[in-house]
Amino acid sequence: MKVQSRCARGRVIDVKRPERWNALLDLLTRDGRIDVEEAAAELAVSAATIRRDLDELAQQQMLTRTRGGAVGQNLSYDLPLRYKTARRASEKQRIAAAAARMAEPGSIVGLNGGTTTTEVARAISLRGDLSAPGGGTAVTVVTNALNIASELAVRPQVKIVLTGGVARPQSFELMGPLATGVLGQVSLDLAILGVDALDTVQGATAHHEGEASINHLMAGRAARVVVVADSSKLGRRAFARICALEEIDVLITDTGADAELVAPYTEAGVRVIRA
Repeated sequence: MKVQSRCARGRVIDVKRPERWNALLDLLTRDGRIDVEEAAAELAVSAATIRRDLDELAQQQMLTRTRGGAVGQNLSYDLPLRYKTARRASEKQRIAAAAARMAEPGSIVGLNGGTTTTEVARAISLRGDLSAPGGGTAVTVVTNALNIASELAVRPQVKIVLTGGVARPQSFELMGPLATGVLGQVSLDLAILGVDALDTVQGATAHHEGEASINHLMAGRAARVVVVADSSKLGRRAFARICALEEIDVLITDTGADAELVAPYTEAGVRVIRA
């Protein structure tokens, strides 16, 4: 029989180790700290289990252990992609479906790395109306994300162009001069970008400057720029700028973004879609 618990945002999860780790990292993002006894009560497991989990996460440099708990390592907290997949999953899938509908047959679409853009890639690959006659290429996807290229490589209707570069383990994204060299030679009809934060002053931002640089170049090569960001990222700033707000044509977010939250983006001329 599986033991279940309610995590930080109220969803019910099976308390296995990967799910506990996700829940603990959610608590750390929410509160900035973790108390062993409080986390044990919230996840309905023993304090000893939480201590072991925190020790293992500390070994992976995901947090810093303290007496009685743990804290984040820095303010620009950036979880590896494998720990982000379960967070706001339904919102990301709805956002992805709306973004995928913007890809037209024969178009060239740029995708950066991240959990939301990974969902966009899956949604594009499942669009039956993009299937070309005779099994040929129906859409071209240019990406610097290893996981996205791997998933789409088996789809005969999708032509994959993968940039070169050095892989960043946090996001599976390729960065550096080899990546910029490829992006500098292509033109995109549409760039669909996942971001770490978006506000009206700084625009779209990322935690890592290398990712921001590649994403900036991808946006600059596109006729239209679409930012996919769930409502938790709106009104926030991260370390490195991707592009200014005026460079963004469309923002696709979830229905958790109320009218007051999205109004400044609409007023700035950005088309806002709440999926």
